[in-house]
Amino acid sequence: MEALPADAPIDLAPVPFEVARANFVRDTAAKYAIAPAVIEATLSRAQFLDSVVSLMSRPAERTKTWAEYRPNFITESRIEGGRAFLATHRDELQRVQARTGVPAQIIVSIIGVETSYGGFTGNTRVIDALYTLAFRYPRSGNPARAAYEYKREQFFRDELAQLFALGREENLDIASLTGSYAGAMGLGQFMPSSYREFAVDGNGDGRRDLFNSYDDVFSSIANYFLKKGGERGGWVRDGAIVARAELQPGYAEFNPETWTPDYTLADLAQRGYRPLDPVAPDATATLVSLEGSAGKQYWLGFQNYYAITRYNNSKMYAMAVYQLSQAIAGKEIPPA
Repeated sequence: MEALPADAPIDLAPVPFEVARANFVRDTAAKYAIAPAVIEATLSRAQFLDSVVSLMSRPAERTKTWAEYRPNFITESRIEGGRAFLATHRDELQRVQARTGVPAQIIVSIIGVETSYGGFTGNTRVIDALYTLAFRYPRSGNPARAAYEYKREQFFRDELAQLFALGREENLDIASLTGSYAGAMGLGQFMPSSYREFAVDGNGDGRRDLFNSYDDVFSSIANYFLKKGGERGGWVRDGAIVARAELQPGYAEFNPETWTPDYTLADLAQRGYRPLDPVAPDATATLVSLEGSAGKQYWLGFQNYYAITRYNNSKMYAMAVYQLSQAIAGKEIPPA
């Protein structure tokens, strides 16, 4: 289960399930110092779920426009629910904001988008979801997708292994944990690897509990924002998130391939983009184009916008989180 070099050839030939499972037990036991018998005993209780295979193999939907996407997440009930959640947990959230610089309303917005403030965190056993995707990840039969599907299966196999490590480290009965059909858990929907890497003991009780401890959940989401950016860096205290922009007539639209904020205002001006909101003159940004209900919307996305995309690598997800946070904070947001 060691990561392959980026340029290493991949053997896509199928491995019999019994062999793959035995290799998994051996490798997980060696990597995380867990007795093979313990792994075997837990896997014997895991079930393959056809529902998980079906959900994972659904054809990709037509990419929604921003005007279609935003109403799924920014509704009056979700805004009011966010304000109520923020009011209930204001003290804990303010402590985390003061310590990390991540605004309380951003943390609340993530929980709102991911689980409707804890209203639905998933009802699939995590061990079943990861066991299914680790050993029966759906194959389309399309040669062009074979390498991608192989890598996805290996990703879930590693997450399954990390679930065993997480169980040992946090003294969790991993066979009883529930979450999404893809294995994400808790109010913030952390995968096992993210739980292990970014979860924080926010209340000092010696545990990192992303299911029941709001202190731990809030601190862990903030820590994710701070550290997930890698060499690029994470959340910047008091930093801007986005600014509206316009494209000057006669210029072609610019669509960056990533959301890293690598472009100076001069770079963007040469491409025809002008900020409509006040922006620090030394700021760097990426360009975000959205299909709104009244036509194209253009935004400059700064380092903190990039930090939100590390939670979910989608420009519309990041914008939805930002705008929901603004609405929760009582600020006016533009029409979709």
